[in-house]
Amino acid sequence: MKLNVGAYTVCFQDGGLTVEKGGKVLYFNRRPIYVSCKTYGAINEFRDCAYESIKETAMGICGEGHFVTDNGSVLFVRDLYTVEGGALKIARKTVVEKAVENDLGFQTKIFFYQAQSDDLMDYHYFSPGQWYRHNEFAASYALGKNMDMQYYYRRETCSGLPMFAMQHITTGETISMSRWAANATLPSLDRTTTENYAYVDPKMTVGSFGVSKAKPEALTYTYYGHVMSTPLPNAQCDGVAIDYIYPAVDGQQPVMGRGPFNVEQPLRNITIVHPMREGFGQDYAVAVTFANYPDFNTMMRETWREVYPRLKDRLFDVDNGLLFDNMMKFLKTVTKQFGSAWGTPFVAQLPDFDPNSFSAEIGFVGQQTGIGYQLLRWGVMNHDEEAIEKGLGILDYWANETMTETGCPKVWVHLSVHQFEPQPQWVREIGDGLEAILDAYVFEKKRGIEHANWLDYCVKTADWLVANQNEDGSWYRSYNYDGSVCMDSKASTPCVIRFLIQMQLVTGRKEYFDSAVRAGNWTYDNMYLGFEYRGGTCDQSDVLDKESGIYCLFAFLALYDVDPQKRWLDAACGAADYVETFTFVWSFPVDSPYPCHPFTRNHISGQSNVTVGTGGGDVYMAACSYVYYRLYLLTGDQQYCDFAEFINLNCKQANDIDGSCGYKYIGMVNEGGGFGEQQYRGRYHWLPWCTFVEVDPSSRFYDTFGAYEVAEIEKLPLEERQRRNRIYDTYAK
Repeated sequence: MKLNVGAYTVCFQDGGLTVEKGGKVLYFNRRPIYVSCKTYGAINEFRDCAYESIKETAMGICGEGHFVTDNGSVLFVRDLYTVEGGALKIARKTVVEKAVENDLGFQTKIFFYQAQSDDLMDYHYFSPGQWYRHNEFAASYALGKNMDMQYYYRRETCSGLPMFAMQHITTGETISMSRWAANATLPSLDRTTTENYAYVDPKMTVGSFGVSKAKPEALTYTYYGHVMSTPLPNAQCDGVAIDYIYPAVDGQQPVMGRGPFNVEQPLRNITIVHPMREGFGQDYAVAVTFANYPDFNTMMRETWREVYPRLKDRLFDVDNGLLFDNMMKFLKTVTKQFGSAWGTPFVAQLPDFDPNSFSAEIGFVGQQTGIGYQLLRWGVMNHDEEAIEKGLGILDYWANETMTETGCPKVWVHLSVHQFEPQPQWVREIGDGLEAILDAYVFEKKRGIEHANWLDYCVKTADWLVANQNEDGSWYRSYNYDGSVCMDSKASTPCVIRFLIQMQLVTGRKEYFDSAVRAGNWTYDNMYLGFEYRGGTCDQSDVLDKESGIYCLFAFLALYDVDPQKRWLDAACGAADYVETFTFVWSFPVDSPYPCHPFTRNHISGQSNVTVGTGGGDVYMAACSYVYYRLYLLTGDQQYCDFAEFINLNCKQANDIDGSCGYKYIGMVNEGGGFGEQQYRGRYHWLPWCTFVEVDPSSRFYDTFGAYEVAEIEKLPLEERQRRNRIYDTYAK
């Protein structure tokens, strides 16, 4: 019996199956019924067996069989194979027919062995927000940092889409697995899973994707991360497999050691099992696709896009124009004066907006000059003198009082105690802060108002960047105020490219453009081609993350705007494709302990992982709706339009959009939190960037296209939208 999935043929025989292409076996599974059983001794013993029968039905090809544990429990498994929408759908039903006392729980697994190689290093891996290629630049706790393990699993609720793909590097052959439907439910909330044990939870409906190279042995972990193995003489293992194990496993993952125990490499390995109870059943389905791709970037983009439309959450209903005005009113209210200094709190606890600090950053988390520009712009447009005064106050304070003798500004100051903070000159901060001051200068200049102090501040900083640029076109990630290097990573290089391009447009000085191109070439070679999207934030190590990809997108798009070479557009698309995969496009229920939090009523879709390997997210993707829409107009790629609308709406689910949630101010939003385990654990506070990344693209949408909603903008003729998309034609005129 056979099923054809495009160029691939799934062949069923001898109780198992193979996947062939051109007569060559690429993937196989001789024993598709896999059960891992938690015994009374808390050992997870596994084994697998072949189907007892395989038959063709009106629904598809059905494989059935019984599994008997060593203690005598009996499980019946039925798998239905169909081809739907270009994918192989495997729908599994498992029922416990007999349960014995010494078997406490069980897991099952749908999996395929690789026939091409049994060396884990021969493959590239893609798990959204969790694993890219070999995770060369990820943090130590990420999957794949040690490729000598047996299991690499992460529960699917840690990823923006529940999927996993692996590509043979030499041949390009790719197999991808994903959850068939976004139908996860809440687990039991009356228990915790904090140690390296197996936990019985009858309500768990979430599984884990990953890869394994198992040995016939059971792994038993101590709570402090030490592993002991027990031989399983009846188990068979056939090499490297791509797996969906149900319910979930998180492991084997490196973790920090605990206490005084001497464990050379402590690991995290937490397992959830279903109860071995007569009549208890599992009912789940996965999609499997097969394809050949020329490189990792293409594989990542195409496997993501195959799952995206099937599992994408519904669009959130929000009036972005009204929300924008409410957020600006909120920013106006919370901006205060401290002598010559103006600004917002650095952090305020929710729900009642209790300010904890006025530690102000020019960009990054603080976004003070960006907020200053937005207040000025909104105040002028709405004839609001208080907003204008506060916007001017912020901008004048930074321009007049933070420049150093070396020509580069201080980037962090405590407003209420009137002292600079001992932070280095972060290139990321410089890019954020100076871009906003330049935008404000251009805005006022078009109104006939000159702010020479703002332009002088920008010129001094741009000159400092040109003078301190490395021979290879990069900058270091941060500098000390005496001009010496603080952090010798070069990962923040793209963060100032757009600023330099706009400085050339304002001043006409070619050296700024030349500097931007040199930096663009370095970024193209290292971050786009080298896939080194790392070091985007100032409070994380130099690890693979989302914001580095975002700043590459900003940079490459700006370069293409003024220098329309195909390489810049290709790199912008590459960065956009990478960043998109950090976003939670599907949704699943999450329990929140905060009664006023919007997630008590809204979905979590629109949130996004911050760095690779984390199990939660924040609202930062809101910053990107405008640039994804611009990229759509430049490429005609409908995916970018669809995604732009999605994040323009769904990111706002974390906001109290109309005051009904109970936050002190309408429009407030909290920073983010962990929810991979379906219980929201966050820093329940507001930071300035959270609101800034929502008002900034809204103002850009309105200034460029005259509307806040993608659906409204789409009503304009395509030629008109493309004309308006040439934003630098009029930037400095």
